Amino acid sequence: MPLPRLTLRRAQPAALDALLRAGIHPLLARLWAARGVEHPDHLRAEWGALLAPAQLTHCEKAAIVLADAIARGDRLLVVADYDCDGATACAVAVRALRAMGATVDFLVPNRFETGYGLSPAVVALAAVHPAGKPDMLVTVDNGIASVDGVEAARAAGMQVLITDHHLPGDTLPNALAIVNPNQPGCGFASKNLAGVGVIFYLMLGLRAELRRRGVYAPDGGPRLNALVDLVALGTVADVVRLDANNRLLVMQGLARMRKGLMQPGVRALFAVAGREPRAASGFDLGFALGPRINAAGRLSDMGLGIRCLITDDEAEALALARELDGMNRERRDIEATMREQALAACEGIESQERATLCVYDPGWHQGVVGLVASRLKEKFWRPTLAFAPAGDGELRGSGRSIPDVHLRDALDLVAKRQPGLIPKFGGHAMAAGLTLAELDLPIFIPAFDEAVRELTGRHSFEPLLETDGSLESGYANVDVAGMLNREVWGSGFPAPVFSDTFTVRGQRLVGGKHLKLALERGHQRFDAIWFGRTELLPEMIQAAYRLESNSWNGMVSVQLVLEHAEAA
Repeated sequence: MPLPRLTLRRAQPAALDALLRAGIHPLLARLWAARGVEHPDHLRAEWGALLAPAQLTHCEKAAIVLADAIARGDRLLVVADYDCDGATACAVAVRALRAMGATVDFLVPNRFETGYGLSPAVVALAAVHPAGKPDMLVTVDNGIASVDGVEAARAAGMQVLITDHHLPGDTLPNALAIVNPNQPGCGFASKNLAGVGVIFYLMLGLRAELRRRGVYAPDGGPRLNALVDLVALGTVADVVRLDANNRLLVMQGLARMRKGLMQPGVRALFAVAGREPRAASGFDLGFALGPRINAAGRLSDMGLGIRCLITDDEAEALALARELDGMNRERRDIEATMREQALAACEGIESQERATLCVYDPGWHQGVVGLVASRLKEKFWRPTLAFAPAGDGELRGSGRSIPDVHLRDALDLVAKRQPGLIPKFGGHAMAAGLTLAELDLPIFIPAFDEAVRELTGRHSFEPLLETDGSLESGYANVDVAGMLNREVWGSGFPAPVFSDTFTVRGQRLVGGKHLKLALERGHQRFDAIWFGRTELLPEMIQAAYRLESNSWNGMVSVQLVLEHAEAA
């Protein structure tokens, strides 16, 4: 990876002053003000601060559709996506709908057989579902691009209700209702809801509609806040922007987990990951629980992950979580092999005048190419697509991007310039997927590179590492590390990275691939580690680091986790 340039986040003085006057810890006030928080109310974690469901386009209309379906005794089938957001969204839908009297089951596409979303092939499976042919399909975390799938469902006598958060194409499906904050004309203030957030909002709207009809008392019905652990997990795992509304949902979910209040499947995932729910953090959700759910969709069938999240049987949940843990280990092995092959294929790439990177190997696993793309993007700092064979002469690609390049827009430009080249594509700014004919890969690679150059006006990109400047010496302790760990950080609200000058008093390799350090600043000595670093450092360094607490043999100490260092 090109060496990052360190930059400084600056706190707005007026915002910092308002937060300090409200009694916020001085360090948190500085960090929050540098992330655009202007008033303490913007970080309220109480339910009363949640944006109202009525503001979400079609939410009330969709709630009426569902309430009518429940009253008629219709069969509902939730059609999910095969990632953690889709699995948690499906679990929220199934749990909430059953609690409100619906007859409901679920179907999740297999990424290797039917592809993504509500395709005509998935509709054909829905029509012969073991629970009986459904009257209505409810999509979660997919559907906004399923124009053909919705038509196939209607032709087969099934209505469709879509809930999604992905960006729409030029044509919207002809569904009964579409609940998606990113559809044209929706004025919902948080465009960053994950798929699980969208269905959670619809379930709040459905309960409100059932209260209006007198099915429940004005404050009656199921306690939907009991599902917020699932909402938090899917929101963090999908790496959506943690705006104020999403932060509230994640904070509520973590608060319940820390009290021991969660679905049996979530508790079981904590157990197999060796993490402690009482100290639950966003890191646990994104890097311990989320990957174990995702492993099912990558290697096998996401039905396994969904069953883990909807069962109320603790023993069954633990058995399923252990299966997911085993799959995750297998996924890591496959990914490591593919990554080594990809790196070998990319030797000499730094010297090439290319804005993008595309890699393909006929032996690769299509469920893992997105992770390979992510690793290569980090190393070479350019938008990256990795492809694997999908059968019948077709390739399936998954891409990851950098902040300078909107990946879906780049694919859209290629598709408009060369109609028919990309049969299917979709996604976000930072991640997208597509299918290609294998024979068309040599045509696509230069077309994609040209599209990125045209959109950005650049052929190379410089990584920036934003820091929060120096950490006051009085705050470099275990208590402050714990305080920071309890906060919710993530996409759009990044975890604090500090930058200071240190003297290196000791350094050695551990495990053959991590650099363990003894650092000194003023009169303070620190243990530090730089994961994945094997080269030794000079005596004086300027380091960018995270402050963390480290437990060892019952003792808790502060540890600096280095992100970058250079000679001071």
